[in-house]
Amino acid sequence: MAVPDVATLLEQLHESAPLVHCITNSVVTNFSANVLLAAGAAPAMVDIVGEAGAFAQVAGGLLVNLGTPNPEQREAAREAVGAAVRAGTPWVLDPVAIGSLPIRTSLAMELAGRQPAAVRGNASEILALAGAGAGGRGVEATDSTDRAVRVAARLARELGTVIAVSGPEDFITDGHSGHRVTNGHLLLTKVTGGGCALGALVAAFLAVRGEHSVLAAVTAAHTVYGIAAENAADGASGPGTFAARLLDRLSTVTPADVTALARVREADAGDDLA
Repeated sequence: MAVPDVATLLEQLHESAPLVHCITNSVVTNFSANVLLAAGAAPAMVDIVGEAGAFAQVAGGLLVNLGTPNPEQREAAREAVGAAVRAGTPWVLDPVAIGSLPIRTSLAMELAGRQPAAVRGNASEILALAGAGAGGRGVEATDSTDRAVRVAARLARELGTVIAVSGPEDFITDGHSGHRVTNGHLLLTKVTGGGCALGALVAAFLAVRGEHSVLAAVTAAHTVYGIAAENAADGASGPGTFAARLLDRLSTVTPADVTALARVREADAGDDLA
């Protein structure tokens, strides 16, 4: 992927300030909202049955995160996804901790068949969604990104979506081509919501993608988030200061920073997407 595409998509995000509808877990609601605000989007955490569908139709993008799927939120997610599909609102599925936990696993399988524009998760979550793994240790991956590459490509083709496998090196594929993003920092794994907030940012970039592909928009979200994390880690004394600095850096990262700092490469024959 050409780095200028990431820069252009970042410009479009700043210019458009898209409304991003988040149905997300109670542990990360505040952090995810602040990440969206810092990046230039407008968050709305609408997870009430009777409101979620109406809101999904007017939002620019929708995130459905299965981190704490209580009964009402499960129905709100179904309602919002149905409305998003009818309205053409791009939506993102984040199948948090699926595999060993039956309620969220069943819901993830159901929603995955309802035309998500993108699915974002760690390697263990993506393998579990594809029926090729038992999940990780709670929200933590126990599988490597490389192990999930071929399965992610197959799943992307089957669902007609883009699959993003987060890890030390992110792998993003539409089933036919793919990108690897090496921007990021280990401290993201020490902050509650580090991955969940990325799902919200993916929805924001999808909302402004215009003529760019879904693959490009998802890659742009990972790249910008990774660059901000690297900048935030420089000078952070630990997870607490890093979390605050991440918001600061997301609010100041520029297209010029993307051009200078992005580390994105195309998937190659060694990734075996067939």
